[in-house]
Amino acid sequence: MGPLGFSIDQLMELAGLSVASAILAEYPPSQYSRVLIVAGPGNNGGDGLVAARHLYHFGYKGVQLFYPKQTDKPLYKGLVTQLRSLNIPMPSIDDIKSQPLRDQFDIVVDSIFGFGFTGAPRPPFDKIIEMMKPSSNPPPIVAVDAPSGWHVENGDESGDGLRPDMLISLTAPKLGAKHFGGKHHYIGGRFVPPHIAEKYKLTVPAYPGAAQCVKI
Repeated sequence: MGPLGFSIDQLMELAGLSVASAILAEYPPSQYSRVLIVAGPGNNGGDGLVAARHLYHFGYKGVQLFYPKQTDKPLYKGLVTQLRSLNIPMPSIDDIKSQPLRDQFDIVVDSIFGFGFTGAPRPPFDKIIEMMKPSSNPPPIVAVDAPSGWHVENGDESGDGLRPDMLISLTAPKLGAKHFGGKHHYIGGRFVPPHIAEKYKLTVPAYPGAAQCVKI
């Protein structure tokens, strides 16, 4: 438990709920029911696992999960068990590669690495990231906190990275978000105490009502 009294599972739950809420605001299940969550092995992937559960309950009955690097940590195992109880399919990379993403899904959620990753992605994430790039004509890409492969401050340094249609910044936008050129930018993660916002000079938006995310 951190100094503010939050456990990692609490923070992950709040983050994943805000991700699902932002997606619901822009991509309703009546038109975008087929959602692929691409989850990495760390906390960013955990946010995606939580989002998958909420999206299912929000009416996205075509949600699927690509989660190839599963861990034995109890928190993550519990999240996977929750998704299995909903009969959410978990395709392999071979299953996904059989067709272009656009032919299989209406949205792809990038919760692979987030902002803490450096270096070249390893298999099988390298293959699916290639399928998510503009050159592959994917469906709308939703990035969680930071597009995978982007530098946290400088954005897409390679010039050949992901170009998400939607970015959901958690707690506050990272510096690299200034390079985001997609249609929809949201902030989620409604838990920051005022004194922390002041200490770190965070601009916390005014969340209306019970909203878990805000469009900026």
